Amino acid sequence: MAGGASNNDEVISDINVTPLVDIMLCLLVIFMVTTSYVVADSIKMDLPEASTGGPTEPSTVMIAYTADEATNTRQLYLNGEKSSEQALRAHIKAEKAAGKDNLQAVIAADTRVSHGEVIRIIDLVKQEGIIKFALNIEAPGQQEKKQPGQNE
Repeated sequence: MAGGASNNDEVISDINVTPLVDIMLCLLVIFMVTTSYVVADSIKMDLPEASTGGPTEPSTVMIAYTADEATNTRQLYLNGEKSSEQALRAHIKAEKAAGKDNLQAVIAADTRVSHGEVIRIIDLVKQEGIIKFALNIEAPGQQEKKQPGQNE
């Protein structure tokens, strides 16, 4: 018979998953539509490219180090806000005091920032007790192709 029961009045014990699949597909569509409206503020940076980079997990300490091309000034950002090395140290100490022991720092440095400056930031983070850190990069082809003479 079509219902899975025979002629002897057996109870139908099969689970029909079609309504569950319909609900999951509706939730998936709603999720996809709403996530397109979520836009995070970002700091404009020219990250170096690397083909072996992978996604990073969210972290409490997001560090960005930029260099202004015109004035050659450096600026440190902590979780998207302008900061200083002292404020970075204080933030890490506060996070440690709050009981967060497995902190990870994600460091994004502009291509105009020297290798020594990046090492100094890594050393600062390690001095404060964060042993896990990642360097933020862009995969090849993600950067916009600039035309000669085009300003940022």
